[in-house]
Amino acid sequence: MVKHLLKTMRIRQWTKNGFVFFALIFDKQLFQVEPFLRTLEGFFLFCLISSSVYLFNDITDIEADRKHPEKKNRPLASGKLPVNVALIAAFLLALIALIVGYLLEPVFAGIVAVYFLINLLYSRWLKHIPILDVLIISSGFVFRVGAGVALITVERFSPWLYMITILFSLYIGFGKRRAEMNLLAQGASSHRKVLDGYTIPLLDQYITIVSGMTIIAYSLYTFSAPNLPENHSMMLTIPFVVYGIFRYLQLIQTGNAAGAPDEVALKDRPLQVTVLLWGLAVIAVFYLS
Repeated sequence: MVKHLLKTMRIRQWTKNGFVFFALIFDKQLFQVEPFLRTLEGFFLFCLISSSVYLFNDITDIEADRKHPEKKNRPLASGKLPVNVALIAAFLLALIALIVGYLLEPVFAGIVAVYFLINLLYSRWLKHIPILDVLIISSGFVFRVGAGVALITVERFSPWLYMITILFSLYIGFGKRRAEMNLLAQGASSHRKVLDGYTIPLLDQYITIVSGMTIIAYSLYTFSAPNLPENHSMMLTIPFVVYGIFRYLQLIQTGNAAGAPDEVALKDRPLQVTVLLWGLAVIAVFYLS
């Protein structure tokens, strides 16, 4: 039962919570002990609250998941994990995250609480509204970045990073919706009601818009943010972002990105290498130049 509970908590998707570290990295505090430890603690607390959300979401979707070609194998949908066990675990995880988060930093706890409430509303109602569903998914990444900012004393964190986070997460969200429609074909709306409000050509237009805007916004950030080197060396990281966006789009179009974006990234070696090289390049620009 513990194994099935951990699977439902989606520990592999904790990689999304890495956005909590954005403030620490991009404000040049990565190698400062106290800010790093506070951010690390915040990361784990966000992991707990996000797992609580996943549990509540799977409980809400249990009937729909049983009709899905892949999600029917999830522990709750398959009956391997009792609903009451998942419900108790969800409440406990949320309670721990909120209480410990408040002791760590009240503002951080407030952000976590808002994130939790919005996602509960999403699981129950808002995920059925086209466009708004992806906007709420995108807001979750922004909350993660904001939570990281709340944990440390920020000196010169650029607001451009909020815009980049919004655009990039919209790109990922619309990409996931397109992959789902491609996988489920004609029966898409019967598995996920919101897909009835989308078409593949429409999603392709959304993806084109937000992917282009992401590249432009990131490019502008690399030479306009206040805490970057005056030699504009941050612009050297642009090719990694462009390749990563194009690679994920390639996976979507070829039908190789049917799962969650983080699961796709964990399986695709070119994306892994790109993220690693981008991260190393960013650290080199900020801390070695």
